[in-house]
Amino acid sequence: MANTRKSTKRAKQARIRTDRNQGIRSGTKTALKKAVEALKAKDLNKAKEAYTLAVKTLAKAASKGALPKGRAARKISRLTLLAKKTIPAVLNAATK
Repeated sequence: MANTRKSTKRAKQARIRTDRNQGIRSGTKTALKKAVEALKAKDLNKAKEAYTLAVKTLAKAASKGALPKGRAARKISRLTLLAKKTIPAVLNAATK
């Protein structure tokens, strides 16, 4: 329990940030999961959209501080490797 006004405010700020970051992290997990499923299904259009969205979501979460930059980079790298291995055309289409 917070004893001073300052500690009460800090506790409130921490709770707000935790809720915001939790939502952002949840969104990244969902985007990543959809991208992996689309790549494994080998559907070019869905995979392209899902891959682009997942990379964008991870990068944004890292820039906002909701996800450590190294973790986001690792997940993007692994997703890219999977895309190259499964459907090489996804990367060509996603970058254009």
